[in-house]
Amino acid sequence: MTDSAGIPGGTDAAGGERRPPRNRRRRLLRWIGLGLALLVLVGTAAGWWLYNKLDGNITEDTSAAAELARYERERPAHLATGAQNILLIGSDSRSGRGNAGYGEDKGTQRSDTTILLHLPQDRRSATAVSIPRDLMTQIPSCLRPDGSRTGASFAQFNWAFEWGGAACTIRTVEKLTGIRIDHHMVIDFSGFKRMVDAVGGVEVCLAKPIDDVQAKLRLPAGLQTLRGEQALGFVRARHSLGNGSDTERMGRQQQFLGSLVKKVQSNGVLLNPTRLYPLLDAATSSLTTDPGLASLRNMYELVRGVRDIPTDRVTFLTVPRRPYAPNPNRDELVEPDATRLFRQLREDEPVTVTPPEPSASSAARTPAPTATDAVPEGNSTGEATTTPSAPIPTFTGTTAENAECR
Repeated sequence: MTDSAGIPGGTDAAGGERRPPRNRRRRLLRWIGLGLALLVLVGTAAGWWLYNKLDGNITEDTSAAAELARYERERPAHLATGAQNILLIGSDSRSGRGNAGYGEDKGTQRSDTTILLHLPQDRRSATAVSIPRDLMTQIPSCLRPDGSRTGASFAQFNWAFEWGGAACTIRTVEKLTGIRIDHHMVIDFSGFKRMVDAVGGVEVCLAKPIDDVQAKLRLPAGLQTLRGEQALGFVRARHSLGNGSDTERMGRQQQFLGSLVKKVQSNGVLLNPTRLYPLLDAATSSLTTDPGLASLRNMYELVRGVRDIPTDRVTFLTVPRRPYAPNPNRDELVEPDATRLFRQLREDEPVTVTPPEPSASSAARTPAPTATDAVPEGNSTGEATTTPSAPIPTFTGTTAENAECR
């Protein structure tokens, strides 16, 4: 065959561009499609493996769920639809990997830290209320790990966790506050350290230098980034740091958690896969939760609902309390302030806080400032005038935005 110029082979012979055979183009497209399909398959498989790994990390607390179901009739009712109350428990158990270095494992554990986290229906704020471990309160009859039962008693709050674990602590908090606990999470020493390291450490502001062997802390004053062991010493130290009171320790815990919230909300964590995955791995493998939270999907839904809360609307405070009269080394509630706080949380009303007085953290076992109502404004003659609506109670506390030096 010749072209119009009479040259055999057409354009190829004339130096024109050779067009690949149609079957070769089809093979090329087929290989490209196969490669893309393989990449999608590998990506899906990797994602599924990571999801299952993280999902399988979470320990489900079925025993607590069974015990709470046994006492369902005596538990408080839900008063605010859509709001959630989550009990966060820091366990001082010496069992488990990485915890033996903090003391002998005697098969017992206490709640080193207990915080009631209230998430309102609109998810525009969050309130974290610390419950002192030394608070004297009524503890109900609880199921021990060995199958026996304790008798109801008036005792130190953190005995509830030692006697009956999370279920006993939840029932004690519900009796104390009248607030229905929807979910709970328990984390131990090792898990706490891993989470702090996973976000690259947490910044805190120190008003004074720390040189404490028992707390394993030696830090200068000013802004410091605390990692695993240092962070644990900072939030746990009680008798060897500051004035030795639980008041100051809870203040440090609240300051640290506020800084942690800011760090986790930052783009450096949530938008950085190299930091986000270690955080998720550390968090899920360190938690024991109720069945309602014991899946990555449910945990994600919880986090998604609170991740956009402004840090100045994440509030931290301690239940109004003072030294217990028969034993000043223990605490008791201040009334009617505590009742007022619990009612606001039950009914999903906003909780307003004001910073503590500068001298409050320096006095040993200073009674916690109580809730105050708005003061009536005076007129031009100095006489008090009435306000048309009831004032909103204000409690002493802080926010995640205000991480003051402690």
